[in-house]
Amino acid sequence: MQKKWRALLVLLGPVMTFGWLICAMFIMFLFQTDFQTAITIAACLTPTDPVLAASVLSNSQFSTRVPKRIRDLLSAESGCNDGVSFPFLYIGVSLLLKSTAAGVLKKWFLVTILYQCVLGILLGIALGHIFNALYRFSHGREWMGRASYLAFYLLLAVFSIGLASVLGVDDFLVAFFAGRGFSHNQPSPMADTSLPVVIDLLINSTFFVFFGAMIPWQSFGTIDNITVPRLFALLALILIFRRIPIVFSLYKMKMLPLVRTTTEALFVGHFGPMGVGAIFLAIEARAQLETGTSLPLPSPPEDLPLNRQRTVSMIWPIVCFIVLGSTMIHGFSTLAVSIGGHFARKEGERAPLIGGEREGLHGMVHDGSEDEANEE
Repeated sequence: MQKKWRALLVLLGPVMTFGWLICAMFIMFLFQTDFQTAITIAACLTPTDPVLAASVLSNSQFSTRVPKRIRDLLSAESGCNDGVSFPFLYIGVSLLLKSTAAGVLKKWFLVTILYQCVLGILLGIALGHIFNALYRFSHGREWMGRASYLAFYLLLAVFSIGLASVLGVDDFLVAFFAGRGFSHNQPSPMADTSLPVVIDLLINSTFFVFFGAMIPWQSFGTIDNITVPRLFALLALILIFRRIPIVFSLYKMKMLPLVRTTTEALFVGHFGPMGVGAIFLAIEARAQLETGTSLPLPSPPEDLPLNRQRTVSMIWPIVCFIVLGSTMIHGFSTLAVSIGGHFARKEGERAPLIGGEREGLHGMVHDGSEDEANEE
């Protein structure tokens, strides 16, 4: 468990920070933006997304070919880093809204770090342990049936997000750590059911329907400097340099104890899809710059200061295009790996169906689930 948390902290710290800064550098270079605009847009592209990661993390045929410790690490990272990315976003937004560095740092540290993030983590842990105690109390006295187990998960999720919204703290972190506190020292009552797969399918389907309807196709190539070639160039640079170099370097430095081979390091570095978290952060950034609240306007107002006006007009098409590209590239990655592995085998050793292999991916260390759990 100590190794797992240490690896998670590395992904949430150095890896996210590197990805944020490298994305900002590419945005500044390709679109000739100022530093504040670049780091604000880059913050939206920093977190990995649990919805798009479900193709590897859920109980699919491909996911069983990836070591459990890698799946758990990516799952924990994608669930937590949407909330961790708030400080990255708000430092850029604060620079655009405030005129003095002292005012920016004061608001960013006191409000974003201490109140929204730290208090959100403590609140989530407390809620999780309270629900954990209620569950143990009720289950030990046989006051609840199997169908009621699900109510604990749903009520905890709804209550956590609702309370976080009322208090104005980071709802992503509250929900994540509430789940962590609820599962403390107890097996999940839904571990042997298909509920997680069903939820993944519902969330995936819903997200892609809404995202397809929201893509601003008319903005690609019509806004100043946001041309299709530059967008494709940004997508390629982000996919190559956002995570892979830093993850591989940290693996060589022995700072990722759960990553054992070069193939695993490249896999963890590559599999950082951007999705619903990026869309949410882009909406939040627009709302803060337009209205100072979490509710954006239907279209950017024309009476904003020039730097804020340019940020508002650029952030939505850039983020949507990168999310679209990430959806395509990471969505087809599992298919490419499966088909490539199929034809890499000798003809007599191939599965009857293309991509139908079930053994672990080549180049990864595949221990038994019990051995992996003991090591972590």
